[in-house]
Amino acid sequence: MDRQVLSLTWANNIAPEFHWTNNDYGNITALFSIFYAVSMLIAGPLVDKLGTKKGFLWAIGIWSLGACLHAFSGICTAGYLTGEWTLSFSNAKEIIATVGDVGAVVSVSVTFFIFSRLVLAFGEAGNFPAAIKTTAEYFPKKDRAFATSIFNAGAAVGALGAPLTIPFIAQAYGWEMAFIIIGALGFIWMGVWIFVYDKPENSKKVSKEELAYIQQDNDQDEPKDSSKKTGVSILKCLNYKQTWVFLVGKFMTDGIWWFFLFWTPAYLSSIYDMNDQEIALPLFVLYAITFLSIAGGYLPTYLVNKGKHPFDARIKSMLIFAFLPLLTLFAQPLGHITYWIPVIIIGIAGAAHQSWSANIFSVVGDLFPRRAIATVTGMGGLAGGIGSFFINKGSGMLFDYADINKMKFVGFEGLEAGYFIIFCVCAVAYIIAWGAMKAILPKYKPVTDL
Repeated sequence: MDRQVLSLTWANNIAPEFHWTNNDYGNITALFSIFYAVSMLIAGPLVDKLGTKKGFLWAIGIWSLGACLHAFSGICTAGYLTGEWTLSFSNAKEIIATVGDVGAVVSVSVTFFIFSRLVLAFGEAGNFPAAIKTTAEYFPKKDRAFATSIFNAGAAVGALGAPLTIPFIAQAYGWEMAFIIIGALGFIWMGVWIFVYDKPENSKKVSKEELAYIQQDNDQDEPKDSSKKTGVSILKCLNYKQTWVFLVGKFMTDGIWWFFLFWTPAYLSSIYDMNDQEIALPLFVLYAITFLSIAGGYLPTYLVNKGKHPFDARIKSMLIFAFLPLLTLFAQPLGHITYWIPVIIIGIAGAAHQSWSANIFSVVGDLFPRRAIATVTGMGGLAGGIGSFFINKGSGMLFDYADINKMKFVGFEGLEAGYFIIFCVCAVAYIIAWGAMKAILPKYKPVTDL
């Protein structure tokens, strides 16, 4: 939800106030991806060092603060440009409206939003390293993709709630309050995390039988002296092809999910002329479809129960998921019939991505000792963030160019041509990524000397 506040408010609320273009929005989302990527490189080792509970707690606090900071970008823009500082959001709007230099308004407002995204990204970078580490602590290898798909469905829960709440909060109380209210929810979750979470071996709620099940393959591929070591070297991890399997897979595919998350509201708004309230139901349906990813997370468990090795089951499942995004090739061509067709297709592609994501994260637990999981996950986050930067920055530039120059491409013109090109990229990314991963590591070979 924190990520989606901007995507659901910028087109009809923020852009008119600050005179933003698609390229301005693309710059903000692209830089967020880079900030997130670089921060993942820091967050992974930090979570391994601090431990899951403390590391996640710091991450939640920082990203909630960053989410709330967005709300004050208007006040800061007004104060910086005119020297008239105010504590009122409405007064800030009035002051900004009097500034004759539109370019200055754009430049300064974008800068303040970028700073807020930096704080948000630094905090959110701790999410997946801590979450994947938690999954490795609480589940044997055969169940981790299923467990990951369930917690990863939280993104879909947020995505379902976002279009049903954020546009209406923005309409009733202003876009600023949407950032503050949604951001404040994170501080409540901090309290839940403090009192609920503990490692299974320390938890009074975990029975001996459950602990034995959780730890059934603890020593299978772990170095015998791993309990005496803390932390791993990023540079040393780069020497292993197992690391590169994860990095390549994340680089090729993370940007697709970010594109769907950041640009789908703008797509419905610009192509189908919908306002923030009208896109609520289509987005709700779209993200409801992504809940199918839970079934995708269960598929490796099913295959393991049929006798497959966890890693082989995961790779086979990922190949199946890699074919589903090919449907996005038809989103734009069939979209002239009804907007529901691209909505459903994007939803299916999103479900395929989340299924892919649950399994590629679990690959880290298959290939690396537990103490290295957060570090390698963070490195993958960096690779995924770089890929996300390129697709978000490229999308913003392409959409402005296509719109202004009425670009034509295989029968589409203007923005429709731009979106069709990006949909084509989304369609083939997973097949290419799977092939590259398989080429790097044709057979299962865990790291045992790290």
